[in-house]
Amino acid sequence: MVYWQIRLRERRMLTSLSLRQGTSSVAPNHVQKWLRVRVRYMSKTTSNGNGKDQIILRHDYPKYGISVLTLNRPRQRNALSMELLNCLDTELNSLQASSKELRSVVLCANGPVFSAGHDLKEITSPENANKECYKKLFSFCSEVMQKVQNIPQPVIAAVDGIATAAGCQLVTTCDLVVASPGSKFATPGVDIGLFCSTPAVAVARAVNRKAAMDMLLTGRMVPAEEALSMGLISHIDEHPQQRAMELAKSIASRSAAAIAIGKKAFYQQIAADNLENAYECASRAMVEGMLTHDASEGINAFISKRTPEWKHD
Repeated sequence: MVYWQIRLRERRMLTSLSLRQGTSSVAPNHVQKWLRVRVRYMSKTTSNGNGKDQIILRHDYPKYGISVLTLNRPRQRNALSMELLNCLDTELNSLQASSKELRSVVLCANGPVFSAGHDLKEITSPENANKECYKKLFSFCSEVMQKVQNIPQPVIAAVDGIATAAGCQLVTTCDLVVASPGSKFATPGVDIGLFCSTPAVAVARAVNRKAAMDMLLTGRMVPAEEALSMGLISHIDEHPQQRAMELAKSIASRSAAAIAIGKKAFYQQIAADNLENAYECASRAMVEGMLTHDASEGINAFISKRTPEWKHD
């Protein structure tokens, strides 16, 4: 099942990229090589206990410095169980340790739902329905969300379906979001008597306050076009994973050192309590960047009108 999902995804990517290149049926050789995937399956089981299914798939494209993480609990609407969060945390830690080799990340999901949020069956099970388990879950989920922004690589969400509650939180936490025209987003906790307080953290930092409160208070589904206009997502594309891969490849061709310094500074200055502190943070980042090898190389290459050769440090 997983094998055919991978082959179908490759076929779609090849076909669409061929059309964009103006060819009849076969993509250019360099694109075909790009799509030869190295797959590493995590030895984790789904919460349904069958012991065989992998709930996070990782496809590495080392030549282009790209890693693709795929949520793989389609039957459970890719609900963020504690196990899935643990797997995602493990992968993010691995990516952080490989920032020179893997320089951009695409996050996508199998099935028609990107993620429906927390696994309500797991949360309400007799062994988990207590204050300590709730504290552990929401605290750990918050740590994982922060790690998405704290790793040096930009993370691009490719959404082709519905993302709700903590699933919407995960999408909104990513640095860039590409969604299909039919994708929808919501924070519908109010529908079950539970305000989406933790998703609100990510949503309120992506859109204006009135738009965020509208989503949180009504729980309504926000279509892709509206999500784009309010700043919840970055792009709309018929083939979101493909577009995300193109963005990832473009980012990975830049200096990893510059991207890492810039990403860190971006979120730090946003979190600054006033304009002066924001500029102080940004100035430190500029100084740090100027002292890197890649900045020197990039400036010299620009002056000499040649292509820079990055060392990613």
